Amino acid sequence: MSELQVTKAKLNKATGRVALLAYLRLARPKQWTKNLFVFAALFFSGHLLELAYVKTACLAFISFSLISSSVYVLNDLMDIEKDRLHPTKRFRPLAAGLLRVPEAIGFGLLLFAAAVVLAITLQSAVLYLVVTYFAVNLLYSSKLKHIVLVDVFMIALGFVLRVMAGAYALAVTPSPWLLLCTFLLALFLALCKRRAEGKVLADGAGAHRKILEEYNPAFLDQLISMLSAVTIMAYAMYTFNSPTGTVMMYTIPFVIYAIFRYLYLVYKQDRGEEPASILIGDKPFIANCLIWLLVTFLLIYIK
Repeated sequence: MSELQVTKAKLNKATGRVALLAYLRLARPKQWTKNLFVFAALFFSGHLLELAYVKTACLAFISFSLISSSVYVLNDLMDIEKDRLHPTKRFRPLAAGLLRVPEAIGFGLLLFAAAVVLAITLQSAVLYLVVTYFAVNLLYSSKLKHIVLVDVFMIALGFVLRVMAGAYALAVTPSPWLLLCTFLLALFLALCKRRAEGKVLADGAGAHRKILEEYNPAFLDQLISMLSAVTIMAYAMYTFNSPTGTVMMYTIPFVIYAIFRYLYLVYKQDRGEEPASILIGDKPFIANCLIWLLVTFLLIYIK
């Protein structure tokens, strides 16, 4: 093999690596932490130690991860020009020109098809929920994200759909209190995200996303404060009505700390724009969540 051929082979290999990394970034696997809500029903229903249930829940998680990645591709396709105005989003594969639009469309369709095929192997309700999740996000990306308050409600609905999918995959009826807690918590996170986005973009917020002009800090602070209290109360009510009994109330302090810690990170460290980064990057927050999981596990599974 000549030196020129060797050089071309190395160049093709390097180009292939860059393209693969760009596709991976487009799918945003870091955001899959949001899909952990799929496991809520598995954990709280008492089936966590049963292998068949765990396998089914994992399939539902993978299906939702694939469909959510297809949604991220859709969002990036629709927001290319706006992302180029954002201080960090301008480095995304499409905004940075690392991938072409036709390539992104093909990748998105592949992710969507894989998610649907996987959902078909589960309960029919899971397939409906996966398709509904995509449809809701299609409406969100095209219209609803431009309507004040409706945008954050749609985000919260997405988390409720995740919990419902995890429950119906296991043929378990989801607790109304669990769904309410999920909705309120997701709404809280979405509002914190709006506040952080507005602060990061400052005076140029409207140029990047028109809806940010509708949210001023004082208005968001009121909503966030109210939701913090309501979310804690809803979780407290859930523990009082838990099938495990009122012993679940011992987990309430951990939830209160998690809310307070998150508010600290949002207000003092300006880290609310990417909730997933907090879930995997703040040690006190992670430690608290792990302790909450351990205590809840002991209360549910150790009779």
